[in-house]
Amino acid sequence: MFDQAAAEAMLKNVFAPWVQALGLSIESLDKDGAVLRMRFSETLCRDNGVICGQALMSLADTAMVFAVSSAGGAYRPMTTVDQTMHFLRPAANADVVADAKVVRLGRTMAFGSVTLTADGDPRPVAMAQLAYALLPESK
Repeated sequence: MFDQAAAEAMLKNVFAPWVQALGLSIESLDKDGAVLRMRFSETLCRDNGVICGQALMSLADTAMVFAVSSAGGAYRPMTTVDQTMHFLRPAANADVVADAKVVRLGRTMAFGSVTLTADGDPRPVAMAQLAYALLPESK
């Protein structure tokens, strides 16, 4: 079963150190997806105090890996094959929350969408559509 403990272990053991440095936490998991939080930090900002797009794209991608794992009941190796991101408004001086939903989970591919919002503001900061190739387990 893919629960909070499994997700926390996955965050520490599967992702690269620079992803771990984003300050992510798992807010919730269910059969349809996952919600992750990226804590605000000046290190994630451009020179004007706005959280950079690279950090937002990484949050969306990482949240979707958790959503696919939650929907599938366990982590499975996967690789991003497509990510389309639409930036709608700047995020500054607030945590960013990623609500990742699985649209389709097949045997070899998974598709999903992620909505990013600034904590306390329901208006979307960005929206992403993602696709993953689900890889066979290594022996």
